[in-house]
Amino acid sequence: MNEFSDILIKIQKSEYLSREDIKFAYNFILDGKANDIEIEDFLIGLNNKGITIDDIISGVEVLREKSFKVEVPVNAIDTCGTGGDNSGTFNISTAVTFVAAGAGAIVAKHGNRALSSKSGSSQVLEELGININIKPNKISDCINKSNIGFMFAPNHHSAMKYVGPIRQKLKVRTIFNLLGPLINPGSVKKQLLGVYNKKWLNPLIETLQELGSTDVMLVCGSDGLDEITTTSETYIAELKNNEINNYTIKPEDFGINRANPDELIGDTPKVNAKKILKLLDGEKGAFRDIVVINSAAAIYISGIADSIEHGLKFANNSIDNGNAKTSLEKLVKASNEN
Repeated sequence: MNEFSDILIKIQKSEYLSREDIKFAYNFILDGKANDIEIEDFLIGLNNKGITIDDIISGVEVLREKSFKVEVPVNAIDTCGTGGDNSGTFNISTAVTFVAAGAGAIVAKHGNRALSSKSGSSQVLEELGININIKPNKISDCINKSNIGFMFAPNHHSAMKYVGPIRQKLKVRTIFNLLGPLINPGSVKKQLLGVYNKKWLNPLIETLQELGSTDVMLVCGSDGLDEITTTSETYIAELKNNEINNYTIKPEDFGINRANPDELIGDTPKVNAKKILKLLDGEKGAFRDIVVINSAAAIYISGIADSIEHGLKFANNSIDNGNAKTSLEKLVKASNEN
């Protein structure tokens, strides 16, 4: 038996694991040394044992170390989610990218293909004409020209190829759902991050606090949406000035009508891309409402606004004055330049 086998036994017995043990396990897997059965035992074992902050921090540190980095401005923000909420909504956080950028925020968005919905961020961006398979220096160039850079996860985390097929086979959420949004290749210190279950709000924000993040808002809709929702209440954990605060918000707090969940259901990347274009052209409705309130939060976290409520003005102006659409157009052009 090797050291990895010993760690698997400890996990199965729910015995104490040091961060060094967990880091060894991650490295063993991500260096391609573990077979499929061992990877499956590791992922299911962690789920059964109960994922801890140490498990998360160790994974983030190993994955960040192995990633292909991108240089981004110090005030850049990521807008992403854990996925796995099985909601099938339109690509809300992707639309937020353009609205926030149009308001002056610098967005270094990290994303992937869909695991639990019909359209992931990368798929809808491709449908919008954006080249997502570009080198790190080109991503930095896109940020300079459009306020947006998209980092397609497989291009920056090649070691994840060993766990991807197992995750798809298992069809259950694993620790990698939690790790994905925490390993932005630009090492951003500011994030608007959605989670599929409120039990992860504090563990993830405590992880980011320990790892040096400065301004973070973790959100989870009481309807299970990994965004600020407009159908019900949203649970929030916020990191600011090195303090964590928990609170709840409702759409009516911001003059937004509650939406029917059916109004937010998306479809294929082509359908979702068309919906984003209509939004950027000024279409009103439930999709705009949910994008605007999430954009307001991103604008607030970026430091442009001093509250979510204040951020609403910037978000609405970004759409109405055409700046959000212009940010998309600039990104399409910059990402496709030779």
